Amino acid sequence: MDVVEAKPQISNISEPKIQPVEIEILPVVYDIIRSVEKDPIDNTAKQKESAECSQKVLELQRTLEAARTTIRKLQGIEYSKEEQLRRLESLRKQLTLKQQLIKKYKNVQF
Repeated sequence: MDVVEAKPQISNISEPKIQPVEIEILPVVYDIIRSVEKDPIDNTAKQKESAECSQKVLELQRTLEAARTTIRKLQGIEYSKEEQLRRLESLRKQLTLKQQLIKKYKNVQF
């Protein structure tokens, strides 16, 4: 029988799953730019455009804040890129080990 050495496992703390969030920033930015480019002659039209532009800026801020909140909840975000790569490599080794063990035990007859 082959003896396969097991490496210490990284703790498998179950963290909440993050649902994908559809964040569309470009249409809002485009609308803001279009609002700024418009230069109505009438003062009431200027005030209306200014109010609409302010609303669009607030909408953009809410969208960006939602994106920030979602990003903060992602698992592993607190680790540096190098640490994430080390953890990924460790998990790949664990996967390979488990696949080898499954293959080994499939071939064993009881």
